[in-house]
Amino acid sequence: MPPMTRVALFSQDLKLHSLLAPALGREFELLAESRPDCLSDVLHARSFDVLLVDIDPENFTTAAYIDILSGVSDTGVTTVLMADDLGREAAIELLQQGAHNFCRKPPAMRELKAVLRRAAEHTQMKRELQGRKPHQPAPVEPEPVGCDALIGASAPMRTVYDLIHRVSRLNASVLITGESGTGKELIARAIHNQGDRKHQPFVAVSCGAIPETLIESELFGHEKGAFTGTTGTRTGYFEQAGGGTLFLDEIGELSPQTQVKLLRVLQQKEFSRLGSGKAIPLKARVLFATHRNIPRMVEEGRFRLDLYYRINVMTIHSPSLAERPEDIGLLARHFLAQYSETYEKFVAEIRPAALAALEEYEWPGNVRELENVIQSAIICVDGDEIEVKDLPERLRSVAAEAEGFEDVPQAGTFERLLRDYKVKLAVKAIEDNRGNKTLAARSLDISRAYLHRLIRQGEVEAISAA
Repeated sequence: MPPMTRVALFSQDLKLHSLLAPALGREFELLAESRPDCLSDVLHARSFDVLLVDIDPENFTTAAYIDILSGVSDTGVTTVLMADDLGREAAIELLQQGAHNFCRKPPAMRELKAVLRRAAEHTQMKRELQGRKPHQPAPVEPEPVGCDALIGASAPMRTVYDLIHRVSRLNASVLITGESGTGKELIARAIHNQGDRKHQPFVAVSCGAIPETLIESELFGHEKGAFTGTTGTRTGYFEQAGGGTLFLDEIGELSPQTQVKLLRVLQQKEFSRLGSGKAIPLKARVLFATHRNIPRMVEEGRFRLDLYYRINVMTIHSPSLAERPEDIGLLARHFLAQYSETYEKFVAEIRPAALAALEEYEWPGNVRELENVIQSAIICVDGDEIEVKDLPERLRSVAAEAEGFEDVPQAGTFERLLRDYKVKLAVKAIEDNRGNKTLAARSLDISRAYLHRLIRQGEVEAISAA
């Protein structure tokens, strides 16, 4: 039997515990507490997985609930809110303050159980990432689970966080690589915000968005009369960054001529405005990013090797969503809370079927596309939960494929051999991709839903054989 999920219920309704405990069943152990001053002691005394807070606006203000949750934040227990229509405003505020999830009151038991399970998994994940058990003190330097505006608890993201912490206080050049939409600028901002330059300017420049004829003027600035059409002096991005950070995105779009001038600036630690011979010291730290394969561009003669060595002292790879599918739920809920506030619509949850569709989708546009999808769903939804019907057509198709797939027939030698061969292909693809099921599915040109079904078929066959 799996261990019970221990839930602490904070409520002023003395009857609620007696109603919920039998309905939740043996999977959950429910303990009620109505005194806010005792809640922290209760959570510290036992190893609870979830704190379920019954929002009661008649007895507590929103500010009081914020104080209550702040007082138990050090327990590491994940908070789930339960509120009726009168408590929705308070619930929205508490979600923005860090509460994990929300369910309606009175709750649908199937939905409440699903929410509590996910919250318990979140608590366990936090404890594992912190490298400690519930009753053990936290280490002096816990393993990072986030950094600045970056979100994700997957292994690839923890690698990113570690590298950010390592390079943030150094003046070394950093090249951030990764597909479009993965958050390369967020990594650059995190490096800036974690370092000694955080109170200085952060200037982000997309090299691919500036016409070639203007790139040098934009980067280095120009004096009046430097070229036709100039009517005054312009301060370039290198100068605007001052002693802060200059982030040059899409560095692979620079022409060979501009690459030469950039290399000289990085080597000499100084630059000049166009039309002026006066050297200006380079005080800013320069970070670089690209979605292109720079080593291949070097081989093809389209990017200078010496410049590549200059900018690539340290490389940080920004992983795609395909490389960290376990973060899709975390990101989706983050965008849900963010844009529910932006559009002033109370949308508290993503239904399991809709979340499954998000997790099965390939996300060619990465985090940027996921953010766009959640915004669209919030605009389309009529209730307070996002369902499959609220998602764009391309995701509804993924959900339909996952629901409509029929298992391969069991009878017949040919069908059985074909099924077994597909299962073997699925297992090998997962092994070849080091356990990443999204990449495995992509290598076989099938959906993740199909891959999961093949795996389950293999597991069922193994159990039957045993």
